[in-house]
Amino acid sequence: MRLEDFDYPLPPEAIAQQPLPVRSDSRMLHLDRAGERLDDRRVRALPACLAPGDLLVLNDTRVLAARLFGRKNTGGAVEIFLERILDSRRLSAKLRASRTPRAGGRLYVGEFALQVESRNDELFILHCDRDISDLLDAHGHVPLPPYIQRPDAETDVERYQTVWARHAGAVAAPTAGLHFDQPLLDALRQRGVATAQVTLHVGSGTYQRVRQSDIEQHRLHHERLIVGDSLCRAINETRQRGGRVVAVGTTVVRSLETAARHAATGEIEPYAGETDLFIRPGFDFRVVDAMVTNFHEPQSTLLMLVSAFAGRQRVLDAYAHALRQGYRFLSYGDAMLLT
Repeated sequence: MRLEDFDYPLPPEAIAQQPLPVRSDSRMLHLDRAGERLDDRRVRALPACLAPGDLLVLNDTRVLAARLFGRKNTGGAVEIFLERILDSRRLSAKLRASRTPRAGGRLYVGEFALQVESRNDELFILHCDRDISDLLDAHGHVPLPPYIQRPDAETDVERYQTVWARHAGAVAAPTAGLHFDQPLLDALRQRGVATAQVTLHVGSGTYQRVRQSDIEQHRLHHERLIVGDSLCRAINETRQRGGRVVAVGTTVVRSLETAARHAATGEIEPYAGETDLFIRPGFDFRVVDAMVTNFHEPQSTLLMLVSAFAGRQRVLDAYAHALRQGYRFLSYGDAMLLT
């Protein structure tokens, strides 16, 4: 398929710039691919859309304060966008500056100094003169996506995390989870819907543009992933009782399908490592039966994943409906339920 097959007009005013005051007040477009039906709902109606015995899988990664503003040793401004922490003193990052720093150059963020060790394509390896966790605590900003056209605010510290976030390592939020609050989780439990966790540390590659017209040529950045034994048992037990595995977000979809492809038995097995799984139309889903997701950018790999699950034309038609109905798009926007 071609990149242009996943294009649609997204007006700037449809891109949410702020979260809603109450997480579960977000709207939710329910696309039932079997019945070819669209229903306009709210996220708080999710329990009624699921059945007792279903399993909701959540990504429990926690977003780092991954955006830093500093200066080069020449005095020019530099923005550092953390991609991942390599060890206590070294990190991989994207840099934005009027002139790209060279190997050996020094950057300063407040009282911290970082030396450019090397460069690999758009990523730089930086060595910090102190512990990186101290650097992020002192000067890190919430790494809001580039399409949110405002500085991060104090409210983003809490709202750009899921309520269950616990394992620090992501540089972007698993945004489908941002719609969930404790009352909704309580209602799901009362409905008989179980929950389990996976950890995928979302990397900055989630915003990477697809540059090739032939999408088969695109390669995703690697992201760190842990699918534990308890999650695998929960999935297999759900299957045995006839329940559905419902992924909250595209990161969970990629996590579960990666683990299934590394399993020797045909059933999902524990997996810890890296994933660069690129899900696009024609993909054979082995684990996920339904998903909650946000509305994604045109021509993005996330839109391709959703199209692989529900059908490209169905998804584009649903997006057109959502735009006509005034849904809010992207990270702080509204949700879709695909069943």
